[in-house]
Amino acid sequence: MLTAVLSVLAPIGAAHAAAGGFHIANGRLLDANGNDFIIRGISHPHAWFSQRTSAFADIKVVGANSVRVVLSGGRWSVNTASDVANVISLCKQNRLVCVLENHDTTGYGEQGGAYSLDQAVDYWLSIRSALVGQEAYVIINIGNEPYGNTLYTEWVGATINAIQRLRSAGLTHTLMIDAPNWGQDWSNTMRDNAEEVWAADPLRNSIFSVHMYGVYNTPEKVKAYLDAFTSRGLPILVGEFGWYHSDGDPDEFTLTEYTTLQGLGYMGWSWSGNGGGVEYLDMVTNFNPASRTDWGTWLITSANGLEATSVEASVFGGGGGDTQRPTAPGNLAATGSTTNSVSLAWGASTDNVAVTGYDVYRGSSRVATLPGGTLTYTDTGLSANTAYSYKVYARDAAGNVSEASNTASATTQSSGGGTGGCTATYQFDSEWGSGFGASVTVTNTGLTATKGWTVSWTFGGNQQITNMWNATSTQSGASATARNMNYNGVLQPGSSTTFGFQAAYSGANTAPTLTCTVN
Repeated sequence: MLTAVLSVLAPIGAAHAAAGGFHIANGRLLDANGNDFIIRGISHPHAWFSQRTSAFADIKVVGANSVRVVLSGGRWSVNTASDVANVISLCKQNRLVCVLENHDTTGYGEQGGAYSLDQAVDYWLSIRSALVGQEAYVIINIGNEPYGNTLYTEWVGATINAIQRLRSAGLTHTLMIDAPNWGQDWSNTMRDNAEEVWAADPLRNSIFSVHMYGVYNTPEKVKAYLDAFTSRGLPILVGEFGWYHSDGDPDEFTLTEYTTLQGLGYMGWSWSGNGGGVEYLDMVTNFNPASRTDWGTWLITSANGLEATSVEASVFGGGGGDTQRPTAPGNLAATGSTTNSVSLAWGASTDNVAVTGYDVYRGSSRVATLPGGTLTYTDTGLSANTAYSYKVYARDAAGNVSEASNTASATTQSSGGGTGGCTATYQFDSEWGSGFGASVTVTNTGLTATKGWTVSWTFGGNQQITNMWNATSTQSGASATARNMNYNGVLQPGSSTTFGFQAAYSGANTAPTLTCTVN
């Protein structure tokens, strides 16, 4: 079987370019101009948060050159052709390559309600009108994690059938092909059959996507899997990964370092909105770009993160057509201070195209990257009774940076004694007939880092916690306590973390008063 496949693989070095769109050549993803394009992206859960359209601009601001957009064809609310056309427009407006993915297939064969790859193709064909003509800006991720840990041997035939149906319908876009086993391919089904699947695409315009979570917890595993494709001239990227997961601790350091060294793409999961115990994968809290999590900060600013390695697709002009700098932000002023924070405000910059973001500097250190519509910022985690100075710069989509604003200075207030403390805020997230979900945000209000924290409260009724994530719980009668996990106990001054829980109840359900203490 391998011999027959290899005879078909001869054209790998001269792959058929889809006219006017992304295409594969010599195992590399090229854009419509024929330039190498290395994906550096973030996933956005549009299917469940379709009103959060500002996320596209926010994702661009942090340095991504692409966004992987979650869509549904019926497992959740359907994203129609008109909605997808708007998504593509938002991607193009923000100079982001649009990787559209159908999430309905997640865990097929193992998870109830999951759709087959054949049903995913039905969806793509139903929104064909939004896709045709966008080949230079859109990559189609046929189905997210299309098999779980059962029936995954069917992946080869189902994937080939999906590719050929899409090609028969005239869709020439680059196709992104997710691995089985919840995307992680621990069975090596995709790895061992990649040549057969590649050869089944008459355009030779597909790229393989592995999701790296707990299976890929050592440098050796990360490198060996990627090398298995590149050594055969087959295109591969890490289509999804995080810095932690319930199935283990992925080696995100090697992943970003090695993909950068090899010139391979990666896409982090995900911008915001995670639930069900994986809230630690949010890059920003509640879709607020000014409230980055540690995961988001690391992916954006680390040595091989988005800011350092992302290059905009040349189909957007690469900045060559726009060399005009935005005007400097005006009237920067300190509007208030506490013992550990300084609040700032400034006037908007202008640009010949559009201002896409602002960078806030404390002294010579950048402390925030904000979207273009944000004209205020609060710098936290500062020392009491200390003077600080600030400047702000504006940026446009082409990467042009303005002159600095004026300098604003402020002195934090005196501490008046104690160096430790925290606050906890309670929020109802969802409610149903016999239960509810809530989240609690813990913030270090002290002057030194915490070693751990404890939140306690007394319910006003018969609430009983049934499940808690990002904290460990104990409950005796109406009294409940949550303590940090080993990965979120250390909070720097001014920083926060969030835990959540589900509980059963009947009758009244008022928010309790919380008490927060630190170790």
